[in-house]
Amino acid sequence: MKTITLPELFCIGVVHNTILSLDEAPKNFDISDHIGTLEIDPRYQEGLEGIKAGMTIVVLFWLHRSSRDILKVYPRGDKSRGLSGVFVTRSPVRPNPIALSELTVLAVEGNRLQVRGLDVLNGTPIIDIKKKI
Repeated sequence: MKTITLPELFCIGVVHNTILSLDEAPKNFDISDHIGTLEIDPRYQEGLEGIKAGMTIVVLFWLHRSSRDILKVYPRGDKSRGLSGVFVTRSPVRPNPIALSELTVLAVEGNRLQVRGLDVLNGTPIIDIKKKI
């Protein structure tokens, strides 16, 4: 197998919310009403132009506190479902712990987006934002 070198990953911001532990985190964005703020590094603020309240955005997060060496999990922690490979689950533990959430924008103030639907911990790095198609 050939080794591939990837370019440096840039975190563009950080999330601020009240989810402080994994036990408090919803299992997925589609069942979450958690509100919080995406604080974007001022260097990338220009990239927010066009994002407006009411819009749905897709946000990619780096799950910095997740294990990266687990390859099988019980889906949603339910042991009755048997072990599955992480690539057929939305588990936060995986070789590259990237999370994807669809969030509703409530307000835009400079480099801060107030959003609803968060399912990640306070302090989680943001690696990208895209408009939902």
